[in-house]
Amino acid sequence: MYNLREEAKAFHQKGRGNGYVLNMGNQRLYFSGDTEDIPEMRALKNIDKAFICMNLPYTMTEESAAGAVLEFQPREVYPYHYRGRPDVSDVNKFKALVNDGNSEIRVVQLDWYPKDDF
Repeated sequence: MYNLREEAKAFHQKGRGNGYVLNMGNQRLYFSGDTEDIPEMRALKNIDKAFICMNLPYTMTEESAAGAVLEFQPREVYPYHYRGRPDVSDVNKFKALVNDGNSEIRVVQLDWYPKDDF
């Protein structure tokens, strides 16, 4: 996990953090960590469940997150780390982008943030 944009490299430098692929039983789970749309994510194969972050200025836009997901095509995707200041990512827009590109990818929207947190 790392940032590609010059203005964001200070947040997550390559080699400082990690994304993870876990093999648990017969499932492969991917946790993106705080990353942008990096080539290593797009190259993933056989992912059952992907947990994808999207929150500018630290990670990805809805479009770049959806583009990456459509490239590696997990069976299910869980958007997370999408709420913060100053911007809030639109998980409904992310879901629409993913499902317009591949209706077989299940986008699961969990209530990560209690209503009174922000």
